[in-house]
This record gives sequence, C-alpha cells and structure tokens, in this order.
Amino acid sequence: MPFDVRDFDDAPPGERAASRRNRRLVATWLLVVAGMILVMIGLGGATRLTGSGLSIMEWAPLSGALPPMSEAEWRRLFALYQQIPQYALVNEGFGLAGFKQIFWLEWTHRLWGRLIGLAFLVPLIVFWATGRIERRLIPRLGLLFLLGGLQGAVGWFMVASGFFPDSTAVSAYRLVVHLVLALALYAAILWTALGLLAPRPALTDVPPRLRLGAGLTVGLVSLTIVAGGFVAGIHAGLDYNTFPLMGGHLVPEGYARLTPFLRNLTENVPAVQFDHRLLATLTALAAIGTLVAGFADRAVASLRPRLAVLGCAVAAQYALGVATLLNVVPVGLATAHQVGATLVLTAALVLLHGVRRAPRP
Repeated sequence: MPFDVRDFDDAPPGERAASRRNRRLVATWLLVVAGMILVMIGLGGATRLTGSGLSIMEWAPLSGALPPMSEAEWRRLFALYQQIPQYALVNEGFGLAGFKQIFWLEWTHRLWGRLIGLAFLVPLIVFWATGRIERRLIPRLGLLFLLGGLQGAVGWFMVASGFFPDSTAVSAYRLVVHLVLALALYAAILWTALGLLAPRPALTDVPPRLRLGAGLTVGLVSLTIVAGGFVAGIHAGLDYNTFPLMGGHLVPEGYARLTPFLRNLTENVPAVQFDHRLLATLTALAAIGTLVAGFADRAVASLRPRLAVLGCAVAAQYALGVATLLNVVPVGLATAHQVGATLVLTAALVLLHGVRRAPRP
C-alpha cells in the first residue's frame, strides 16, 4: 500500500527509508514535468511573437501528432490557412515555403504539449500501480492531469478566436486564460514536488514579515504576469518604447480614455503597459523588502540562498523587460522575458515554501 507521510514518524526505519526514496522519485518526476511546462511556455511565447499560432486550423489531438507527409497534404493545409484573415491581411503572397516556416513552430508547440501529457500520465499510472505515490496525492495528481487536458482545449479555444473576420491574432482574453492556466499547472506541480522533498518546514520560527513578504511577492509576480499577458495580447509593447517615462509622462496621457473604466485595464494600450510597468516595479520592491527582512535575521540564515536567487531573478527579469521594451519587442528578448517571468515565479514559490507554516497535526 502507498505510504502516507502522516504516519511517517510511527513507521519502522525500513519503511521510512523506502518512503523517502519514493518521495524523491515522485518529486523528480514532477520536477521534470514542470521543466517541460517551462519549455512549453517559452515555445508558446515564440509562437505568438512570430504569428505562427494560427497556421494550423485543425484541432486533431491524435492525428495531429504527425506532420504533413506529402506535398498534397502541405498544399491542403496551406489552402486552409489562406482562408483566414491573417493570411489576407498580413502574410498574403508569402507562399508555401513561408507557410512551412510558421507551421513547424506551431506544430512543435502542440507536439510538446502532447509529450507533456504522456510524461505525466505514464509515470502516474506506473507509480500508482506500484504503490509509490502517497494516497493523499492521488486525487490531486488526477485533477492536475485533467486540468492539463483542459489546457489543450483552452489552447484551441484561443486559436479559434484568430479565425474571426478581420482578426489577425487571437483574443487577448483567451490568451491570458491560456497563460494563467499553464502557470497554475506549473505552480501546482512545483509546489507538490517541493512538498514531497520537504514534507515539513525546516524552520518553525520564521519572522512574520518574511512570510508576509514572500507571500506578497508571489501575489505580485502573478498579477504582473497576468498584466503582461494583456500587454502581449493587444501588442501594447510596440508603443511607448521609452523608459521610465511614457510619451514624456510618468502616467501616460489617455490612461482612462475608454468607458467603462475597467476596459482600460485590458484593452487600452497606454493603461495596459503602464499597469504592467507599475506591477513589475512593485514586485521588485516587495522582493527587495523580503531580502532585507531575510538577511537581517540570523535565525533564517538557511534561507539566504533562496533569497539571493529570488533577488537575482527579479533584477534580471526587470532589466530584461526594459531591454525588450526599448528594442521594440524582438522575438528573442520577448521570449526570454516570458520564460524569465516563470523563473521569478519559481524562485518566489520556492522561498514561500521554505517559510510556510507547519501543517496542523
């Protein structure tokens, strides 16, 4: 039977050693899946930035795993692409060779998603059948697999929005939902793996301000990523390519030009870009405050490596964001910026896990 961590202290030494090995094995598997999701986030960013996401107009979860195998199939898919507004308004005349370039990136993106599903499902079945997964984790892992499948459907729901008349890109709202679900899956899998590696907090006397700072940083990183999704969705990064001022102003003109006001937060270019800048700055300040609180207390000296990693990740990501903006969103920098956001979230979650409260008996 699977060993439950709640019975760990009362188990014989041999069972405790076997349980530790099983937890490390399952945690390693989950960390590999999380790494694959990180790669997927980078691929998704590159797909969006190159306009490749609309190149495949069919959702074929099984047969779509194979690329076109004949010239006739290539021409059939190209003919489908020629029917959507993006071809007529952006890529008209770029030919079959140009279509193949954008097709391969989107096909790789979708194939990688299928591989993530297999990398999660097959070990899950094996570990469950061999009793290596704790009973309490089985419902959670099953739910995460279902959410991963839902992510594929949400991805197609997002892509389909780019087929609307006069549309050359996907809906910003659907893009953000797709991104948020991917990051939620990543965070849940990472947190589960960390819990297996460290079932109980190593520190019991964590200063409240440090715990508050870690939680606040995670929250602000998450909000900044959501705001960044809307920046990407409405291409807000292509305007106001100066820093720190926007059009010569700290708060850009036209911030609240749309009505009702809430539309400005998701549809108005100056407001969306300003909010992303503001949230990024607040995240950096929260991280700095957390670092100061952590390094000032010798009782949590063991957390200093995590604090240092968070500080470096936030500083690098902030600089990368500014560079992406000043260079008018080149594909390489913008993709790195999207991956960097996930790495900052990772560092913040690892710190938060280290300062969490011990579970009740």
